[in-house]
Amino acid sequence: MSYSEEYTPPAVWTWEKANGGAFASTNRPIAGATHEQSLPVGQHPFQLYSMGTPNGVKVTVMFEELLALGHSAAEYDAWLIRIGEGDQFGSGFVEINPNSKIPALVDHSTDEPTRVFESGAILLYLAEKFGELLPSEPSARTEVLNWLFWQMGSAPYLGGGFGHFYAYAPVKIEYAIDRFAMETKRQLDVLDRRLAETPYLGGDDYSIADIAVWSWYGQLVLGRLYESGEFLQVQEYKHLQRWAKDIDARPAVQRGRMVNRTFGEPDTQLHERHDASDFALKTQNIVG
Repeated sequence: MSYSEEYTPPAVWTWEKANGGAFASTNRPIAGATHEQSLPVGQHPFQLYSMGTPNGVKVTVMFEELLALGHSAAEYDAWLIRIGEGDQFGSGFVEINPNSKIPALVDHSTDEPTRVFESGAILLYLAEKFGELLPSEPSARTEVLNWLFWQMGSAPYLGGGFGHFYAYAPVKIEYAIDRFAMETKRQLDVLDRRLAETPYLGGDDYSIADIAVWSWYGQLVLGRLYESGEFLQVQEYKHLQRWAKDIDARPAVQRGRMVNRTFGEPDTQLHERHDASDFALKTQNIVG
């Protein structure tokens, strides 16, 4: 293996130019709002500000699962945040999530509105609020949380690592792609070995761990991320494939995938969701 260009880091890094890659127009080394932009507020207790990326899908699937379980108090408005256009740097969004990442949630059912940011935190918040998809028995609960936090720590290597350098970087760097492809396949093997033992990641029952991990790794092995299925040979992970397909068949997952989605076939996109009836014209022809 050879590398034709070698980069020597300067003594002090400075931000002198955009990197030219995807999302370069919104990347910057400082936090805070770039412009004034208030957020809309709908009629339901929960106001979600998001986009249909894997992290956003986690939360919309969770809401749809809660509604399917009969929790009418889980009704929500889902507003589209176009991250490619910098909506996440508007003042209203930054007030909810100072880290300027989707998804962000406001719960208006509390005495004072409660902000919740980071997708894993939102899943845990909703699971505890409604008493669903998270076991109460300590050992079982801990196993679910093990896998939830595994996903939060592992997915940056898949998305910001492999996905960025394989699909979005302006220059294909052999070392970076090899490094993160190796790590992604190691992670897929971790999941495949676990799912050879149990039907779901936490054990016998579907949980927030499955929702979190499926949104990234399930969709990856189903061929929906980065057009990388052949490159990563995802079909070799048989137990992971079984689990991914089982979850993909759930009606609540199919609905959740559509919400705040701005890509793919038009009948798979529901840019905003304010009522269950919003799906009426969409769910007849869901495709991958």
